Amino acid sequence: MRMTPAQKRSLTWLSIAAALALALWLLAPVLTPFVVAAVLAYVLHPAVERLAARRFPRVLAVLLVEVVALLLGLALLLLLVPVLVKEIPLLKAQLPLLLDRLDQTLAPWLAQFGIQVAFDVASIKAWLAGLLDANMEDWLSAALSSARIGGSVLLSLFGNAVLVPVVLFYLLQAWPQVTEQVRELVPPRLRANVFGFLQEIDQVLGQYMRGQLAVMAALAVYYSAALALVGFDLALPLGVFTGLAVAIPYVGFGLGLVLSMLAALLQFASLKALLLVALVYGLGQLIESFVLTPRLVGERIGLGPLAVIFALLAFGQLFGFVGVLIALPASAVAAVALRRAQTSYRASRLYSG
Repeated sequence: MRMTPAQKRSLTWLSIAAALALALWLLAPVLTPFVVAAVLAYVLHPAVERLAARRFPRVLAVLLVEVVALLLGLALLLLLVPVLVKEIPLLKAQLPLLLDRLDQTLAPWLAQFGIQVAFDVASIKAWLAGLLDANMEDWLSAALSSARIGGSVLLSLFGNAVLVPVVLFYLLQAWPQVTEQVRELVPPRLRANVFGFLQEIDQVLGQYMRGQLAVMAALAVYYSAALALVGFDLALPLGVFTGLAVAIPYVGFGLGLVLSMLAALLQFASLKALLLVALVYGLGQLIESFVLTPRLVGERIGLGPLAVIFALLAFGQLFGFVGVLIALPASAVAAVALRRAQTSYRASRLYSG
């Protein structure tokens, strides 16, 4: 059976697509830092272009933007420092009392259900005390041992930490040339439609990022104020960290909740304080999921509140944690494609006829 020219072209493109997909799958570990750098370059290049438009040397503009981005990332990590500096000594001092209280409360409660549990509190205290009293040499020895066991993983992490900023610098430096090369790959007859579509996606993703920043700022204010009203000494760092970390769905919220629970346990050592923290974070999660994200993010990218909630649930179910991360940007791109397809259909003969 002979194939028509159109069928041959289709088969050729399918073969190329399959080969590219296989190459991407095989090279995924190598491509990861380049993909991360490309995403960061897409986010940061508008700031570089604004500085370059004001006659900043492009190299200086790239360095300035990249250093500011790096400092902001480090600042988020450093929010944990006052929490750990304050909580670790408190944990060391109050841990024996907390273990005694847990033994006196939990064992009788379980006994009511016929579950007999005997905690070796003395051994647990001794083990935890040794862990907390360990000096720097012990921690360093354990870290080196872990590095020997999983050296390839550790080396990969350090390699990516160095490679991503380097690749990001070169991408930001050559961004106009890169985009022009991509433009040249598109056939001239298709450029109007393709670049119109890409420009609309760019606008939608810009709205998404601005909306996400607004959500993070609002939640940082809420958690800081709510924890301060409860009486937390560390309300500001805990609240700001949780608000900013919600950019990573579930993980940021969960880490903030765990740290706040620990702070409540060490500062107040009462069940009431834990319940108040749970109430603050439960209400914050409801506000984020049903008010802030649908209003500040969903409406900006053309998705209603129900569509936002459905997208988060659907992508999370299909792709897990990564799906939750890409749910709203991917939905925004799909919404743009759907609107364009709807416009084309209404303009076609099929619709009018």
